[in-house]
Amino acid sequence: MPDIEPFSPRGMFHEGWSAEVDDYAIVCGWALKGKLFIVGDVVGGLYGFEGDTGKLIWKKDEAHSGGLLAMSIHPNGEIFATSGQDGIVRILNCNNGEEIKAIKLGKGWVEHLSWSNGGLYLAVAFSKKVYVFNQDGNEQWGSEEHPSTVSAISWSNKNELATACYGRVTFFDIANKKTNQKLEWQGSLVSMQLSPDGDIVACGSQDNSVHFWRRSTGLDAEMTGYPGKPSHLSFDDSGMLLATSGSERITVWSFSGNGPEGTMPGELCHHTEPISSLAFSNKGLLVASGSRDGSVVASFLKNDGNGDPVGAAFAGDLVGDIAWRPDDCAIAAINAKGVVTVWNFKVRTSSSSKGFK
Repeated sequence: MPDIEPFSPRGMFHEGWSAEVDDYAIVCGWALKGKLFIVGDVVGGLYGFEGDTGKLIWKKDEAHSGGLLAMSIHPNGEIFATSGQDGIVRILNCNNGEEIKAIKLGKGWVEHLSWSNGGLYLAVAFSKKVYVFNQDGNEQWGSEEHPSTVSAISWSNKNELATACYGRVTFFDIANKKTNQKLEWQGSLVSMQLSPDGDIVACGSQDNSVHFWRRSTGLDAEMTGYPGKPSHLSFDDSGMLLATSGSERITVWSFSGNGPEGTMPGELCHHTEPISSLAFSNKGLLVASGSRDGSVVASFLKNDGNGDPVGAAFAGDLVGDIAWRPDDCAIAAINAKGVVTVWNFKVRTSSSSKGFK
């Protein structure tokens, strides 16, 4: 149960809408340029809500037998992909939830999906291998087996894919079907985030640290001292700030100047329990965090990574995921009880927002 009492939206958070899905909500995202909000629950249910009102537009039961694991919405917002414990990847229509293509990979979990920056490719991590499909679901490329299960995937540009597993991050040129670069480090990597320009690679590690590399120089460094595994990482749109989890605090590293080596990170201490979701706004230095205590907080950061809260709300239970609307004028949260909440996000015109803490 959350350790904090329920509270009304504060600061730049304003009442929006709420809805419920059938089970623990684990993935969500905006589609159709913010006109649709898609939610997936742990048992495989998919739901499409009208973005402004929360009206249920469509629902799909048991999209994946055994449970849903991942979802990725295409950059154009018209189609999306899901995967689950049944070893199947499904490509669906955002407008009505109807299936376009089912890709059967075999027995096993498909835990990671990601459309490329331009939307030409869909990358899929399946055990120790990664496959890339086009929008029609036709295979374009497949990797050799990695040394261990692939723990994260991310696109650095429209043709280059990064994968993380135990001991290394590998960059693949999908168009030319070759390996561009391998970054090695002896440790179990549990999360990965690339800077927007693709140069900085940040990975959370099983040993409660964040390891990062600069591809342009080949230099790497490690940030230690986290109480737990940094499972959630997020760069701002400029690549200057990296927000990381690992406890109830958000630790923010600044890559401006010669940082973050030899510098002190910023810290945001707004939650009573560990961070369970983390996301920068699409533009600017606003970072939103959700916690196991059910709270959602947005903070405005300075260049050094420190900052102040500008809005907060209570989601009701452990926050499974958060998502900024494409225009950053609304923020959504889903929780472990299947509750979906969308708050409008804007500056109050009254004096009541001054001095928000």
